[in-house]
Amino acid sequence: MEEKKFDVKSIIGFVLIFGILIFMFYQNQPTPEELEAEKAKQEKVEATKASVDLETETVINDVPQLDLQDSTAVANYQGKLGAFGFTKPSNATTTIENEVLLLKISNKGGQIVEAKMKQFVTYDSVPVYLIKDGNASFGIDFSTSDNRVLNTQDLYFEPSITKDNGNQVLSLKAKTSNNQYLEYRYVMKPNDYLVDFTIKSKGLDNVISSSKPVQLDWKLKGIRHSKSIEYENRYTRLTYNHEDGKISKLSEGSDDEETEEDVKWISYRQHFFSSILAADQPFKSGDLTSVNLVEEESRTFGYTKEYASKLPVDLEGGEIAKDLHWYFGPTDVDTLSQYEDLGLVDSIPFGWGIFGWINRYVFTPFYSLISTYFPYGIAIIIMTILVRLAMSPVTYKSYLSQAKMKVLKPEITELGEKYKDNAMKKQQETMKLYGKAGVSPMSGCIPAVIQMPIFYALFMFFPTSFALRQKSFLWADDLSSFDTIYQFPEGFSIPFYGDHVSLFPILASIAIFFYMMMTTGQNMPTQPGMPNMKFIMYLMPFMMLIFFNNYASGLSLYYFVSNTITIGIMLVIKNFILDNDKIHAQIQENKKKPKKENKFQKKMREMMEQAETQKKK
Repeated sequence: MEEKKFDVKSIIGFVLIFGILIFMFYQNQPTPEELEAEKAKQEKVEATKASVDLETETVINDVPQLDLQDSTAVANYQGKLGAFGFTKPSNATTTIENEVLLLKISNKGGQIVEAKMKQFVTYDSVPVYLIKDGNASFGIDFSTSDNRVLNTQDLYFEPSITKDNGNQVLSLKAKTSNNQYLEYRYVMKPNDYLVDFTIKSKGLDNVISSSKPVQLDWKLKGIRHSKSIEYENRYTRLTYNHEDGKISKLSEGSDDEETEEDVKWISYRQHFFSSILAADQPFKSGDLTSVNLVEEESRTFGYTKEYASKLPVDLEGGEIAKDLHWYFGPTDVDTLSQYEDLGLVDSIPFGWGIFGWINRYVFTPFYSLISTYFPYGIAIIIMTILVRLAMSPVTYKSYLSQAKMKVLKPEITELGEKYKDNAMKKQQETMKLYGKAGVSPMSGCIPAVIQMPIFYALFMFFPTSFALRQKSFLWADDLSSFDTIYQFPEGFSIPFYGDHVSLFPILASIAIFFYMMMTTGQNMPTQPGMPNMKFIMYLMPFMMLIFFNNYASGLSLYYFVSNTITIGIMLVIKNFILDNDKIHAQIQENKKKPKKENKFQKKMREMMEQAETQKKK
């Protein structure tokens, strides 16, 4: 290997290049006069922007009529205005809002250009936007009878607002005449995140080509809302629902795409907030794409994932007619459950199978009930205590099994010495001893298996529970995100650990270490082919410390309290409930009783005997 040497010439070269860059930077700085001129220019541009007021609405008049069949006229119109449109061009926006949601819809394209959550802010106290600064687009692609391909994003619509039973109704029409138009219709209800959305055309059956597909195109880049973009991105995912109720998802960690049939709704989830497009009648198919925008070297990037959906729209009598719904709001079970007919609550990542069922129907309502009477951090502790008490019989059986194994440890050690040169014989004699004593080495594992669904359900509950978002407890300012007691200098980060130190994972790791010492370190004999349990005893707390440093502090709080309570329960069982002398006496009595082998034990014995015979041959 070539030895690295200190290169003076290279250092001098880097210094010179750095000096030249600094010189060029200062040379290119604008003068005060130039800055003032640019500021005046920008103010002039801002002053000319038009907007539509909800109270004093102005409707664009003198709509130019355009014959869509006249390709020359269309081409001239495009050349003059820069886009194909039915109505007089205007980049004005119309605002509709209620108590919880604000939407701005542009005249160009008739699409939503801003969606603001009025009751929520990001980690740095900025209002939560799901759509802003061009991060989303929506349009209908269709072909004309003269083989032109058009997109409604290039059309100019004229807005009109009315009231209907307390609802705000925004109609945007791109007209060729009063009886020929394409309409987007938004209906916003009071205090509701769901907005009804209808697309329909009238009198355009001779314009829209029925021989080529009409396609809805919806794209969105998820805006960062949390202090850890990597943690937020872990729960940012495209989810969609089939007509038969099946829920499918694209990958959360890498780029992914799918072509599906019978798509009822599509959710662009951004961890705690979702943008959902739902249809009354399912789309026959859908091309769905998700691109991961978060990379290791771009932690401060402003977006998480980029989504895209292409969905066919059927024509009815040559006309476009589609009833849809927009949902812009929290990924909250209480809110989404209001739209039971659409099934939007299934977009929440409760987990799969029985784990998701426990999370959704047990822990979510249970915690919601407790948190109505207690602070959110205290509610976690109370829920943890109740869960551990409910699981205490399982803990008792587990510890009883460990106590029996501890009593048998001298005899197992003796067998190990006796048959140290014959591993097969040693295993046979050990199993015989277990059988005579009425002890199963698997009995200590069964309680752990029983508890797995609960642990996994809680593992999914804490990071995705909207109720915990931005709720503080002790030094943690957000129980749905990690707590920070020390922030590393800017630009410094430990691989896999992160750029900060969290205290709750440290406490949880210490509790797990002592729990492992009590249950594993002294009671489990090390046998050939078995993992080194002492190594696992040290590895588990270390993995906990590393992994949970960037996880929800509420989850670390739960594991700290849970393991601390479990240690206390085990100490009570050991000192006040179990008696090792009685256990030993019971084992000796069990040895005297004839034991009938079950099918599993018989099969295992026969297999071992066959293996021993084969070895002798």
